[in-house]
Amino acid sequence: MPNKVTIQDIADALNLSRNTVSKAINNTGVLADSTRKKVLQKAIEMGYKQFSYANTLTDIINPPISKEKLGEVALFMGSFLSPSHFASTMLDKLQNELSLLGYTLTMHRVTAQNLKNKELPSSFNGKKTKSIVVIEIFDQEYCQFLCDKTIPVLFIDAPSKTYYKQINADILMMDNTANIFTLIGDMKKKGFRNIGFIGEIKHCRSFLERYLAFRNAMLINGLTIDKGFCITELHKENSEEYFDKEYENALIDKIKSLEKLPDLFICANDFVAIDLVKILKKLEISVPNQVKLFGFDDSSESKIMSLSTCHIHSQSIGYSAANMIITRINQPEIDYRTVYVATDLIYRDSTGNK
Repeated sequence: MPNKVTIQDIADALNLSRNTVSKAINNTGVLADSTRKKVLQKAIEMGYKQFSYANTLTDIINPPISKEKLGEVALFMGSFLSPSHFASTMLDKLQNELSLLGYTLTMHRVTAQNLKNKELPSSFNGKKTKSIVVIEIFDQEYCQFLCDKTIPVLFIDAPSKTYYKQINADILMMDNTANIFTLIGDMKKKGFRNIGFIGEIKHCRSFLERYLAFRNAMLINGLTIDKGFCITELHKENSEEYFDKEYENALIDKIKSLEKLPDLFICANDFVAIDLVKILKKLEISVPNQVKLFGFDDSSESKIMSLSTCHIHSQSIGYSAANMIITRINQPEIDYRTVYVATDLIYRDSTGNK
């Protein structure tokens, strides 16, 4: 069986950086049109999975759209996504891929009342819908309610309990483990052994997986975990709100209670890290001189604040989501799957990397 073609394989074949090839394939960042076309052509020639349907560049750049409408795929969201959320870019790719295959993506907001009463959004049309995609809804009971329906469900990230309790749905995740192992190994080499974690681990599966990766990486590297450095019970109800006094005061109290600061705080995502930066500034604690910070998501805010983080390949997630949806529609009898999409480690100033 031939080896799976990776982004690195394409980069090596063209003598380009992995980052350049990733930008071309995912259509992100600033890149010369000639370079993007060269990368895409090589990806087709080498049989890169994402473009397995393509025979020529035209199939990718100006793909034919199916004239036959096969039904709707309903997207359920707990709130409308800000442009900073990784899923904003992902949705463009998902919608495009589904359209090519003859499906229409419809969007539905699940309200607090819907969650409480275990009911579907009023805008939802069950007769036309072939699949439901769920994002940013982590209420275990409501997610179970959706799984009990006859319509296939795909979760992009999921309730934390799905890590150890199977549900009748497919789950699509970003890789929350590999880069945290690399990060902690790199910090150890530099002499930084006191590392903590901040983020409410019951909030969602990705937060839990990142925390477990932190614990396991510390164990593998022979580093002791100081429980005082692990703040895992505080969660901001709306992570995109700029100001939450109760959350801020609770986090300030936790930081003040520490006898000493760790060398590094790993934060469950960029927004947790950004909130922590604001609090540390109020406490006159310098980043990265007195404590280093690491986030997750590579949001636009992380770039502005020079926050070290993990980059999520949003368009790859969108492509994978479409693939999983169509596979489930066409083959409803196959086993439920949990699929992980690779992430990239990005060092910036907040970990002392210039």
